[in-house]
Amino acid sequence: MTEAVVVGSGPNGLAAAVTLAAEGITVRVLEAAEAVGGGTRSAELTSRGLLHDECSGFHPLAVDTPFSRRFDLGAHGLTWRWPHVQYSHPLDGGRGAAAYRSVADTAAGLGADGAAWRRVFGSLTERFDGITADFLRPMLHVPTHPLLLARFGVYAATPAALLARRWSTPEARALFGGVAAHAFRPLGTPMSSAIGVALGTAAHAYGWPVAEGGSQAIAAAMVSLLEKHGGTVQTGVRVESLDELGAPDIVMLDTSPAAAARIAGNRMPDRVARAYRRYRHGPGAFKVDYAVEGSVPWTHEPSRRAGTVHVSGSFAETAAAERLVHRGQMPDRPFVLVGQQFLADPSRSSGNLHPLYAYAHVPAGYTGDATEAVTAQIERFAPGFRDTVRAVHVRSTTEMSVHNANYVGGDIVTGANDPWQLVFRPRVALDPYATGIPGVYLCSAATPPGAGAHGLCGYNAARSALAVLG
Repeated sequence: MTEAVVVGSGPNGLAAAVTLAAEGITVRVLEAAEAVGGGTRSAELTSRGLLHDECSGFHPLAVDTPFSRRFDLGAHGLTWRWPHVQYSHPLDGGRGAAAYRSVADTAAGLGADGAAWRRVFGSLTERFDGITADFLRPMLHVPTHPLLLARFGVYAATPAALLARRWSTPEARALFGGVAAHAFRPLGTPMSSAIGVALGTAAHAYGWPVAEGGSQAIAAAMVSLLEKHGGTVQTGVRVESLDELGAPDIVMLDTSPAAAARIAGNRMPDRVARAYRRYRHGPGAFKVDYAVEGSVPWTHEPSRRAGTVHVSGSFAETAAAERLVHRGQMPDRPFVLVGQQFLADPSRSSGNLHPLYAYAHVPAGYTGDATEAVTAQIERFAPGFRDTVRAVHVRSTTEMSVHNANYVGGDIVTGANDPWQLVFRPRVALDPYATGIPGVYLCSAATPPGAGAHGLCGYNAARSALAVLG
């Protein structure tokens, strides 16, 4: 009987496990933490009865994928919920902009820049299923839809600061700058538009949904499906060496590249180990969770209905903050992402007390306390916010990396999104999941297509393993 061991129970490890188990392979998942889920865990961080997502909060690329089409997680308890506004970007004086599921509705709110927004996102949204069929796979493949991929690629390769010039108003430029900042990259660098264009288009094509009952529901559904196929999960088991695993036919490592090299030891070819140790991580995230009474008093009215609010001011301010973080300097006014998941999923709240999720982009390994900087940025666009706060929970970059070993230096996207690693992650190889050791594969977010609780890194890695098995 063919056996597989998966090290790590993040969404990619679980997706790999499910994909293998569905083919009749006996699968064991080993997780170092006491709870499964990796980046899809949720907990009562601030107050009893308030459910906070510990990392992954919104899932625009998880709704319609090869993995989700093959495996019905809805039958195992996963329900998606959408906010009225997918994401917003407030500016001073109550101004701002908002992105809706409809391209037309979004464009209508952008006034003079509405037509330009439609030109960029309209055609991409209409054809996004064909585009994702290619960009959610390793880059080194024959495209299924080469013309669509090329059109997407033109926008993706453009520096965000240059693409933003398509819009003339501060509102439209800020709206794009906020979503582009998800790349954790200086917005003047090549390919800094890639993440923003992908997530911006996904907002119109699929929305930015949350999982009912917290992101932990994603992991719970995957575990339920895995167990249906005979797989098992063990928590509290830290793997230090491949030698501890016996002799399974397949090993999936849902770890950082450096950790994979360490676990493999001298079994891994030197050239692969060197590449894994050279793998670059990006800036960190400093997370602050709040228990707030009532709603956040945003002066920009659509932000009161937005699942995600990008809090960083104008495009120029966003760009300046990201540039400083990349240089290792902490900005006075950092880029802050605020999550209002409770608007789409009221089950996370307790009466009029709500869980508010926020994190700031900070330098890798930042050792300072960014709590006041995060709070001040929210207060800037929601005067009176401080008065609504009843409890606070803080997780620094160091605590992030302890909570999840894949978040090296607080890097929650598991790797710098520079042009080289966007295309060739984690190393240049025809099979980016192969580790050079027969039967051993890397399946974390350090592999294509990268970060996000979509499970496709694990799904793709498992398919690679199955292809070798024949």
